[in-house]
Amino acid sequence: MTRLNLSQNWRLTSPDYPEIDVACQIPGDNHSALLNAGLIPDPYSKCNEQDVQWVGQADWQLSTEFELSDEQLNHDFIELALSRVDTVAKVYLNDQLLASCDNMFRLWRFNIKPYVKAGSNKLRVYFHRADVAAKQRADTLPFVVPSSMSNNQIPYMNSLRKSQCHAGWDWGICLMVSGIYDPVQIKLANQARLLSTQVEQHWQGQAVELVITIKHDLDCLQPIHLSFDDQHVEVIPELDSQTSVASIHLDNPKLWWPAGYGEQPLYTLQVSLAELRIEKKIGLRSLALETQKDQHGAAMTFIVNGCPITAKGANWIPLDAMPSRHTAERYRQLLTDAKAANMNMLRVWGGGQYEADEFYQLCDELGLMVWQDMMFACSLYPSTGDFVANVQLELADQIQRLRDHSCIVLWCGDNEVIGAINWYPESKANRERYVVNYDRLNRAIQQVAEQHDASRVFWPSSPCNGALYYGDAWHDDSQGDMHFWDVWHSGKSFAAYQKIKPRFCSEFGYQSWPSLAEVKTFVEPEDWNVTSPTFENHQKNPSGNSIITEMFTRLFRFPASFEQMLYLSQVQQALAIKTACDFWRANSPQCRGMLYWQLNDNWPVSSWSSIEYSGRWKQLHYHAKRFFAPQYLSFVESDKALELRLINDSVSASLLDCQLQFVSWQGDLGFSRALELNIAADANDVVWTMPLAELEKQCTQGFYIVQWRSNGDELQNTWVGEAYKSLAIAKAEVSVQLDEANQRITLSTNKPAFFVHLESDASGRFSDSSFTLLPQQPISLNYMGDEFERMAASLRVYHLADSY
Repeated sequence: MTRLNLSQNWRLTSPDYPEIDVACQIPGDNHSALLNAGLIPDPYSKCNEQDVQWVGQADWQLSTEFELSDEQLNHDFIELALSRVDTVAKVYLNDQLLASCDNMFRLWRFNIKPYVKAGSNKLRVYFHRADVAAKQRADTLPFVVPSSMSNNQIPYMNSLRKSQCHAGWDWGICLMVSGIYDPVQIKLANQARLLSTQVEQHWQGQAVELVITIKHDLDCLQPIHLSFDDQHVEVIPELDSQTSVASIHLDNPKLWWPAGYGEQPLYTLQVSLAELRIEKKIGLRSLALETQKDQHGAAMTFIVNGCPITAKGANWIPLDAMPSRHTAERYRQLLTDAKAANMNMLRVWGGGQYEADEFYQLCDELGLMVWQDMMFACSLYPSTGDFVANVQLELADQIQRLRDHSCIVLWCGDNEVIGAINWYPESKANRERYVVNYDRLNRAIQQVAEQHDASRVFWPSSPCNGALYYGDAWHDDSQGDMHFWDVWHSGKSFAAYQKIKPRFCSEFGYQSWPSLAEVKTFVEPEDWNVTSPTFENHQKNPSGNSIITEMFTRLFRFPASFEQMLYLSQVQQALAIKTACDFWRANSPQCRGMLYWQLNDNWPVSSWSSIEYSGRWKQLHYHAKRFFAPQYLSFVESDKALELRLINDSVSASLLDCQLQFVSWQGDLGFSRALELNIAADANDVVWTMPLAELEKQCTQGFYIVQWRSNGDELQNTWVGEAYKSLAIAKAEVSVQLDEANQRITLSTNKPAFFVHLESDASGRFSDSSFTLLPQQPISLNYMGDEFERMAASLRVYHLADSY
C-alpha cells in the first residue's frame, strides 16, 4: 500500500476573522498555530487564559493541497484516513462535501476516488464552534442531562463527543481547541485492501495458541502471508469472505510481565497481502481479573501469567492542553519516569482521550499495565438512539485499534458517572429516570466492548462495586474499586487513609503548589504570592489554596516565605500519599491496587500531579519511587504496637539486608539493629515490633529510620510519632559538594534533616530527593540531565527545619 502523508503546507483561516491566514502543523491544533504566528499570547503564562477565549468562540478552517499522478489515480482504492478530528467538522475535497464528522474519537476512512483528479487537489476541513454545537444537541434532548459545570467552564460538553477537559477541569485550563491530532494520510491500493488484524491468545498451561483474524476485501484472491517468531503461515482467503483466520502454536514462549514482575519481550507479527503489510508488536501473557468473594468482601486482583499482581501507579490525563505538543518524545519521557518510580499501572482517565498509538506501544515496551476508561467523566450522558449509535461506532473504532496491546488489562465504562447521578438536582429529584438513562448507555458500551474484545473484563464504572451496582463506591472498601477523597475534599486527617482497607483504590490524591522552578515559567516575580491573580488563575480547585494552607497549620510550623510555602506544600502532598500507600501495601493481599491522582499536568498549575508540566519531579514522585519499590518496609501503627512490615511484590523470594535505627532529634543513636530478612514471593511479613507502651515514651524523643536496597536502589523509610510542628527538630546545617566530572552531588549534615529536597532551574532530575539525611551518613546522588553548570548555579537544597 502506498501512503501519502499530508502533514505539510496546511493553512489555518477563520470566516470570523478574515485577516487571519497562518501556517498550521498537522497533527496540530488552532491555538498552537495562532501562538506560533504571534496572534495570541502564551495561554499558559500569567492570566492569558482569559485573553484567548475568543479562539474557541469562532469557526476555523484547515486547508491544504496535494498532488496525484496519473499512475496514483489509477489505483483501485484511494482512501483518505482521518482520526482525532476535533470535533464538529465538514470535510471538502475539491470543493465537494466529502463527509461530516461529529466525534473526536472516531477513525474515519473515506473513499475519495470519485473526487480526486490528476494534478493538484484541495482538501479543507471546516470546524464549527464546539460550544454552539454542544448546546444545539443539548436542546434536542427529551429531558435535561446535567453536565459537570463544577469542572467545565463551557456548558453542555456532555452532549458532544470531545475531550471533556478541553472545557477546563479542576486542574485544567479552558482551551476549546480544534484541529486534527493524528497524521492525515491518503492510502492507495490495488485489487484488495488489508484492513485489520486481531490476535487472540488462548492459553493451555505453558503453551499458547494464537488465533489471528485478518479482515480484507471481499474479492481478495491473493494469498495472505503471516510471520510470528520464525513461524510462517500462508492463508488462502475463501471466496465471498472478508475474513481469514490463521493459528500459530507456541510452547513455553517468553512471557510479558508488568514492570517489577519480569521482562517485557515483544514478538513481531507481520501480515502481508501483496504489497500491503500490517506489523504489530505482541506481548504474550495470560490475563484475568479475580473478583471472588472472601472474608473481607470480594477481591479485585489482576492475575497475569497466573500470578496475582499488586497494581501500583497513577492516573493519566492528556499530556498537554495544546495537542500539537503531544509528541513521541514527551510520551516516552513521562512513561519512562512512571516506570522509574516503580509504577506498573496507569489509568487513562475518562475525561481526556483514547491516547495516541505511541502511548500504548510504550506501555507495552515498559510493562505499564493500562486501565482504560471510556471517555465519559463526572457528567450524566444522553441515552438517545443517535447518541448511543455514535458512541458505539467510536468504541468499535477504538477497541479494534487497541485490543492487541498487552498493556491494556481492563475496559472501564466511565469515570464517576454512577456517582454523578447523586450530584445534580435534576437526577437527585428523579433518580430512577437517570439510573435507567445511565444503564442504557452503559449496557451499550459493555456490548460493544465484549463484541470486539472478549479477552478482557468490562468494568462498568470507576469507582464501582461491580456489575449492576449503582451505589456509593466512594465509601465502600469491601469490593470493587474505590475513589477515596475524604482527606482532600472532606478535610479529614491523613490518618483517615489508615481507617480503610480498599480492595483497589483507583483514585485518591492531595494537591501541592508547583515548585519555584516551575513558578518562574509562568508567574512574574511581583506575583510570587499564593493569592496573587496569576497564581490563583493557575489554581482551578476553588478551595485548593485554602485546603493546602489549613493543613499546614495541622502538621507543620507555618512556612517563612512564598518559596518555603511551595516547598512545604510538596512535602505535605508526598506525606499524604505515602501515608495511604504505606498502609495499604502493608495490608496486601487485601489491597491489590493503588493508583493515585494524578501523574502529570497538561499546563503549569497547582494540582495533584507528581510530575510537573515541565517534566520536573515533585517530591511525591521521588517518594513514590520508594513506596512503590518491589521490596518495601512499611511502619504500621496499631492499638498495641508499632510494626515494621516487609512487603515483597515479586514472583520470587528475596533476601534483604536492612538497618533499623532510632535517632534523637539531635542525631544521637539510641537503637541500631541489622536485620537479615528472607521473604517469600508475593508475601507480607512482620519483621519487628515495638510495644505501644514503650513507643509512647519515645515518640517525642526521636524517630525510627530503616534503610535497605531494592531493585538496585538505596531506599529508606522514616517514622515519626507526632505532627512535625510539635517536635523539637534541630536546625540542621546541610552541606553540598558538587562533582561535575561525575555529575554527582554529595549532601551531609550536622543534625538530622527531614525531606531534604534538591531543586534547580535546569532541566533533568536527580536520582533521589526528599529524603532523611543523618549526621555522619552523607548521601551521594546523581544529577540526571544535560545542564550541570546551570543546575549547579541555581541549585537550591531545602529541608523541613529550614522552612520556618
